[in-house]
Amino acid sequence: MEPMKTPIAMDRTFDALYGLEILEYGEERVVARVAVRDEIKQPMGLVHGGVYASIAEATTSMATASAVYADGKAAMGLSNNTSFLRPVTSGEYVHATATRRHKGRTTWVWDVDITDDEGRLCATTRMTIAVRDLPQS
Repeated sequence: MEPMKTPIAMDRTFDALYGLEILEYGEERVVARVAVRDEIKQPMGLVHGGVYASIAEATTSMATASAVYADGKAAMGLSNNTSFLRPVTSGEYVHATATRRHKGRTTWVWDVDITDDEGRLCATTRMTIAVRDLPQS
């Protein structure tokens, strides 16, 4: 599957730095991946836990923001609870699927499953996104 263009430019962001690629994008589901390489591993050779948390935050914030922007709203991470279940030490990609669980007026809640190339669950995140009015300036 080839990466797709998202409504939010990512080329000069932290997400571009660690290599986030969006494969499927919508208001209820986002599929993404990050190539496994030495630069995203911690000293013991495991993909750094911050990469998993960053994938979850980026995908869910982006999808929520795209959905609420037309209504004069902004979206930003409010809570990121990531549990690490199995390490990724090799392989081609870390895969992520974000599924929206709640669409509220002031918060959206997402579950993000992060897997390895073999489809094994490596981390899971419960992500809460705050929805607020855009600043007037």
